[in-house]
Amino acid sequence: MPGRHVTDHQMRLYMKFRQTNSTAVAAAKASISTATAYRIEKDSRLPSQKKAPRERRRADPLADIFQTEVVPMLQAAPGIRAIAIFEEMLRRHPDLGNGVRRTLERRVRSWRAVHGAEQEVIFRQVHEPGRLGLSDFTDMGKAGITIAGQPLDHRLYHFRLAYSGFEHAHIVLGGESFVALAEGLQNALWLLGGAPREHRSDSLSAAFRNLDKDAREDLTGRYVRPLRHDPFPQ
Repeated sequence: MPGRHVTDHQMRLYMKFRQTNSTAVAAAKASISTATAYRIEKDSRLPSQKKAPRERRRADPLADIFQTEVVPMLQAAPGIRAIAIFEEMLRRHPDLGNGVRRTLERRVRSWRAVHGAEQEVIFRQVHEPGRLGLSDFTDMGKAGITIAGQPLDHRLYHFRLAYSGFEHAHIVLGGESFVALAEGLQNALWLLGGAPREHRSDSLSAAFRNLDKDAREDLTGRYVRPLRHDPFPQ
């Protein structure tokens, strides 16, 4: 004899068979009792829909101490470890037991996420194809390169596309200058066969050092003009 309890599957079968059969016949085909079938007629909700929400089985062991004892410890010593708090709570309240350790650690993490020290903010950079090119110079003095026993005073000009990682570099004899930047950038773009929408370099302080205001403004104009001219296809 089928038991009193019915599953969702049995109930769906009964409702299907009931469309073309009597209550007793539909119940037999669904392997449920006639009494259960009559209960289904009165309440057509599935068994899974009738389950009451799960309630807490035991009282919260930290309810009386977290706000009054744990939070003051977190505020007084922001870097304190959760295990140290747990050991102190056990010392104060031996009846707590080891079973509350994980619960306490979760509560501490949740509290710190809301009330703890501000976290480092990171703004992710999203690079787009063909948007940004970068130029820089690298001092090669530490490499110890010599020619005929004499140190070679040189730098490397380095160009890179932020998205694809395309790179170009060549040797610059001497220091940073507008001429070195313009030559390096021109060679990089010819090799690339195109030009990014934006170009970024450092301040080129060596190129501006000891220049008067008019000379600096003239050099700035010379720097901007080639960047505004784009003879290459995008």
